[in-house]
Amino acid sequence: MTMVALTLLILRRTDSGMAIGLLSACQFGPVLLFSAWAGLIADRSNKRNLLMLTQALAMCQSAALGVLAFMDHAPIGAFYVVAFIGGLSLAVDNPVRRPFVNELVPIGDVANAVSLYSAMNSLARIAGPTIAGVLIVTVGFGWTFTIDAVSYVAVLGSLALMRPDELRRAPRTPRGAGQVREGLRYITGVPELWITFAMLLIIGLISYNFSVTFPLFVVKALHGSDRAYTLVYAAFSAGGLVGALVTARRSVVTITNVARAAAGLGASMLVLAFVPNPVVAAAVAVAVGAMGIGYMTGTTAIAQLRADNRMLGRVLAVQMVLLIGTTPIGGPILGAVADALGARAPVLIGGVGALAAAAFGTLAARRFDQTSPTRPETTTTPGTRDPPEPPVWVEPQAT
Repeated sequence: MTMVALTLLILRRTDSGMAIGLLSACQFGPVLLFSAWAGLIADRSNKRNLLMLTQALAMCQSAALGVLAFMDHAPIGAFYVVAFIGGLSLAVDNPVRRPFVNELVPIGDVANAVSLYSAMNSLARIAGPTIAGVLIVTVGFGWTFTIDAVSYVAVLGSLALMRPDELRRAPRTPRGAGQVREGLRYITGVPELWITFAMLLIIGLISYNFSVTFPLFVVKALHGSDRAYTLVYAAFSAGGLVGALVTARRSVVTITNVARAAAGLGASMLVLAFVPNPVVAAAVAVAVGAMGIGYMTGTTAIAQLRADNRMLGRVLAVQMVLLIGTTPIGGPILGAVADALGARAPVLIGGVGALAAAAFGTLAARRFDQTSPTRPETTTTPGTRDPPEPPVWVEPQAT
């Protein structure tokens, strides 16, 4: 709700693609700067307690935006400052929240839990924009932010109600020098990780900037209203739910599966770039969402099950840097492209980028398969790890 409402508020006040790109830079810049260190914090910390802190800060961000929106002439810079502070919270929250899924379920259910986690995110992205669109046109931006702030009571309550003794906690990483660099070296030494992460660098930089491209595309290229934007965004999220549930049914996710999803994302974005109106855009956005979340879920499943548990926070932090930490770079560039060449151009560029990433992933996977004939292309098979022996978690061995 807050992300959609803030994007529309800035677009309404500035009518500028560059302004939307700058907003994304404020929201996700801290992810680029601090996520690698936040991943190390995640590996060292009690994730449940840290999540309670980051979610409380996110609650304060929404409340602050509500106060600003209720003001008659709040300076536009204040919204950027609050967005940046929220980005600091996000930089810590993501590398903590995502590996926390591993602590909630038995190791044999992690692949399915990751997909269902993505499905929950997609459900939120369906309901959130829809509710935000209704509230914006009825009671205004201030109440939209305020209601979102109140919703965090449910999040904090859920975390408080969890029974810590039933969590399957990973061993904490002891303090030491060079641990961020150690995580980067670990990724480059595992082909399944560096191949999918190289693809993610391309897609995150120019394809997965939907917070920038969608509002500009719907409002400027298709001449749609705020309601039209929320419709397209909700349709995109509905497709994401389908993609997450389809991926959840798979027992194995390979690099080839990820490359195919990236190709589907690229092809659907190329179609989206040429649609004539918001209604058709919503229909095509379902396919974009399904392929996009299918791609992202597959990449995350490989990362969570291929990475050594001691490295998981750092691995997922790097993944988040590549996905949304690149937005401060790609967002303003795509916003400037939209101002200069039209709002369809960023969607077209994103489609071409995803197809290029898919081609790279396919070729790299084949080469890896040829040079490692005794190993699977990648692994999402939980049995490749040593199982836990209650009540002490046995550190998993790298496969």
